[in-house]
Amino acid sequence: MGTPLAAAGLLLLLAGTAGLCRALFSLPLRVSHPAAPGGSPPAPVVVRPGSGSRQQDPLGGADGLALASDPEGTLNFLAMVENLQGDSGRGYYLEMLIGTPPQALNILVDTGSSNFAVAGVPDPDVTSYFNTELSSTYRSQGIDVTVKYSQGSWTGVLGTDVITIPKGIYGSYTINIATILESENFFLPGVKWHGILGLAYDALAKPSSSVETFFDSLVRQAKIPNIFSLQMCGAGLPVSGSGTNGGSLVLGGIEPSLYKGDIWYTPIKEEWYYQVEILKLEVGGQNLELDCREYNVDKAIVDSGTTLLRLPQKVFSAVVQAIARTSLIQEFSSGFWTGSQLACWDKTERPWSLFPKLSIYLRDENSSRSFRISVLPQLYIQPILGIGENLQCYRFGISSSTNALVIGATVMEGFYVIFDRAQRRVGFAVSPCAEVDGFPVSEIEGPFTTADVASNCVSSVSFHEPVLWIASYALMSLCGVILLVLIILLLIPPRCQHRYTDNDVVNDESSLVRHRWK
Repeated sequence: MGTPLAAAGLLLLLAGTAGLCRALFSLPLRVSHPAAPGGSPPAPVVVRPGSGSRQQDPLGGADGLALASDPEGTLNFLAMVENLQGDSGRGYYLEMLIGTPPQALNILVDTGSSNFAVAGVPDPDVTSYFNTELSSTYRSQGIDVTVKYSQGSWTGVLGTDVITIPKGIYGSYTINIATILESENFFLPGVKWHGILGLAYDALAKPSSSVETFFDSLVRQAKIPNIFSLQMCGAGLPVSGSGTNGGSLVLGGIEPSLYKGDIWYTPIKEEWYYQVEILKLEVGGQNLELDCREYNVDKAIVDSGTTLLRLPQKVFSAVVQAIARTSLIQEFSSGFWTGSQLACWDKTERPWSLFPKLSIYLRDENSSRSFRISVLPQLYIQPILGIGENLQCYRFGISSSTNALVIGATVMEGFYVIFDRAQRRVGFAVSPCAEVDGFPVSEIEGPFTTADVASNCVSSVSFHEPVLWIASYALMSLCGVILLVLIILLLIPPRCQHRYTDNDVVNDESSLVRHRWK
């Protein structure tokens, strides 16, 4: 334990920092002391992010084969290495040239949506936008489109224009593009991207699945294989730092230098999101012992546009209890688990050693087998903010979800992820950049038997968004017909109207169809 004088000095430092940044922090609840040899592990200081911390901590928010690079052809995978920048807190983005003459914009890579959209008017939170009037090749389709996300939304107009990817496939291609005219909580302060590249299936495209997606257009026009792969290199780095962490989006195949060991594939259950099947979770090697269907309520997806690992509420509660039980910290504020507080340690401490490994089991292509992807605490206990010169703060990189298990950047930063659309499967391999202090922070192991889990962990009744929209339009049409009949009845002379008795009952019940959660 440290001396009382040292503790008092640390408290004074925190108090002084809080006084200077009152908009960001409340007073710390606990103070970290250096641990004596063989003593108890250091306890964290807990701070609460305030409204002014949004820019720093947005908590709220090839046919499946490795294809050799062809420098003389359309594909040169080595040219696509490190074509991404960003961080897990604010996303990874790709530079793109749009229009004639070309306008350079940074585009967020998102495997959880399907529209390609860019800022079309000035916005206080973006540094650039696409000016359609300056492009001689832009063609407006005059179709309004609105897309809502778990955080934020935008409204714009569909059109087409030519695009070029400097560190992508060769050539220029005509693509459907939505210019964003209005947005709410979509462009965040400090983001360095100006649009979003939705790489999911056309079933999620707005205003309808008839809108050809960006990647489908590339496959058709450039004749590339229907596969892409993604590496995000932010392991152990601040989630809202300089935004210059590396990464790679390989269009049309797999680059062997971006992974180590074998690629393990799990089937895509439905072609809308990249929906997969989770069989079980382990914390510190201990099975949570939940019904496997709990992990797939109402879907389990792989989404680069989601910052955290998001878990259904029941699974989240079980994971938090297991981590708290197996970690070396006896007391921990509940606010840290819910994302309302940060935990801070002295910069000389390495808190990751206090937390257990987290493993996710996925069904293999051979349905009688599974494999597991594991992330070490360096991926889910994420550095985010320092206080003065002595403390480093961390956030919990896992959160609860109301309607999905989402394998987001928290997990994806540990792996090279292959989206093999041609063979309806998602592949995982260990990423060489998933290292902290020279040690790997992700693992893949298998195969394991699936004899201890159900043969199907995905509910057979799945209310996918397209079905919900069709049902909602049908209900609205029916309500319109009923309303028209009622209006006509009201206009009929009183003698022809039915006179209701006290026993007549009229029920008018309606419900809102939920927007797509990404």
